[in-house]
Amino acid sequence: MVRKKVPEWLNSTMWSTPPPPSSYDDGLLRHSPVTKMKEEAQSVSVAPRLNSAPPPSSTASVPSPSHRPRNGSSISGGSGEYGNSAGPSAEDFSRQAHVSAELSKKVINMKELRSLALQSLPDSPGIRSTVWKLLLGYLPPERSLWSTELKQKRSQYKHYKDELLTSPSEITWKMVRSKGFDNYDLKSESRCMLARSRITDEDHPLSLGKASIWNTYFQDTETIEQIDRDVKRTHPDIPFFSAESSFARSNQSHAEADAFFCFVELLSGFRDFYCQQLDNSVVGIRSAITRLSQLVRKHDEELWRHLEITTKVNPQFYAFRWITLLLTQEFSFFDCLHIWDALLSDPEGPLESLLGICCAMLVLVRRRLIAGDFTSNMKLLQHYPTTNISHLLYVANKLRSKMLV
Repeated sequence: MVRKKVPEWLNSTMWSTPPPPSSYDDGLLRHSPVTKMKEEAQSVSVAPRLNSAPPPSSTASVPSPSHRPRNGSSISGGSGEYGNSAGPSAEDFSRQAHVSAELSKKVINMKELRSLALQSLPDSPGIRSTVWKLLLGYLPPERSLWSTELKQKRSQYKHYKDELLTSPSEITWKMVRSKGFDNYDLKSESRCMLARSRITDEDHPLSLGKASIWNTYFQDTETIEQIDRDVKRTHPDIPFFSAESSFARSNQSHAEADAFFCFVELLSGFRDFYCQQLDNSVVGIRSAITRLSQLVRKHDEELWRHLEITTKVNPQFYAFRWITLLLTQEFSFFDCLHIWDALLSDPEGPLESLLGICCAMLVLVRRRLIAGDFTSNMKLLQHYPTTNISHLLYVANKLRSKMLV
């Protein structure tokens, strides 16, 4: 078998160290939205903003070592949507002006919005949440429909909660009233008591049977309480999650409903990955991992051969977590926000971008992987090193552009 030659561009030191902007591909940057923003920054008037708060920078101040998250991102409190507090740069002002101008149109140009989001969104309050709702299809492009759509979805979510989380006793009361026993309850001396009837094991509050509606209700209630505790303690240092910021308090009443429907839209393209019966199908998680393996082999056969043939590092050992958790376990919270900007803005769907980013993650550490054995490579891939996220996304885009050539 003829050994495929490794492309020279993969051996460049630029893949292991973040280069200055001038070392990037001139043609790529020349046509990128960021370059256009810089060129037009002088002529762009201040667009209508989503709120009156000044746009904070996406770069946060460095926290103390004891509270520093993975990959160097800060989660200290501040004026941003999620607590960023460093001063804004000229590029941040320009980006926010362009995104705000696009969001203020009567009909949003989704192609232009995706192009802006691909270069990472500003961290100002309300911008990313609005853009993500549009990218996920939760909000329509027509601004005039937003209010009606949000009201309808939030009402629908309330109905879901009322239907699924109602206690069995309340369900019984509704059934009694539906049968015309309202007058009986009002005339009875013990109005809090229902008409005497036979109680089955399924209806008994102390029943532990799997078919018991009370047992199911208690289990659901316990799960909900556990989720609520997990949400509050996942990112306790971020004011948004502790409801300390004014932005969080003003959005708490609707954040749950909005997050639910956005999550539904997000999982619509990934749901088959979490179904065990589909693991070995063309839409299952094994198929996605196989595609990633083929992608790595196409771009760098030497790296692929060393990982899967020489050191026996099965891609399932690391890629399963990367794909199913959408890289949230590998990078800090703020890094994931910028990664998800790229995922959600891909017109072909988030999976294509996700696989490209995963391939880029391997390419960026290829020298260490080539020099490593099974143990060192597994440790490296399961504890991915600190990475410049902008550079990672650039490499992923570079790899993808080569696939189209």
